[in-house]
Amino acid sequence: MTSREATVPAADPAADDPGTGRVAILRAARRAFTQRPYAEVTIRGIAADAGVSPSLVVKHFGRKEELFNTVADFGPAAAELFDAPLDELGRHMVVTLVRRRRETQSDPLLRVVFSLGNRDERSLLRDRFHEQVTDSLAARLTGPEPTLRAELIAGHLLGLGATLGLHREGAGAKVSPEHIADLYAPAVQHLITG
Repeated sequence: MTSREATVPAADPAADDPGTGRVAILRAARRAFTQRPYAEVTIRGIAADAGVSPSLVVKHFGRKEELFNTVADFGPAAAELFDAPLDELGRHMVVTLVRRRRETQSDPLLRVVFSLGNRDERSLLRDRFHEQVTDSLAARLTGPEPTLRAELIAGHLLGLGATLGLHREGAGAKVSPEHIADLYAPAVQHLITG
């Protein structure tokens, strides 16, 4: 990859997948780019993992660099998670995250965790996460230490995503997103509004 400043798509291409394979391709690409160096990732490997042809990957996402930029885009997830007034934001984020995980079988934010110990272009995942998630949230917060509070809120959301992934068939899988929010959102909301 030659440019860390490549254009990021405005929308999540997996948002509507009428059986086109886009969601499977995007999941495979997220795994590949967060677990291996960029140079080792191939369109063929992503296609094989997704169960589609390499030409279908290219048709939907273009070259490897464009696919990487799609994976590194947290903007659509952040927009969905932050789409509520501040006094309701904690509950909204928890309910949205749980529903999204259940609907797509993936977490909108958790992929950044797998890039924490890696270098190369994968550091772009962390940079974009800070810019599109943490900094975006900090800009909305009022009161003291908005950046610290935004980082802690992001930690809560990542922790929730990790817990739900770890206990896929546990107690959390058997209750509604609203019930999880009843228990989890007050701590998140306290960081939002104090």
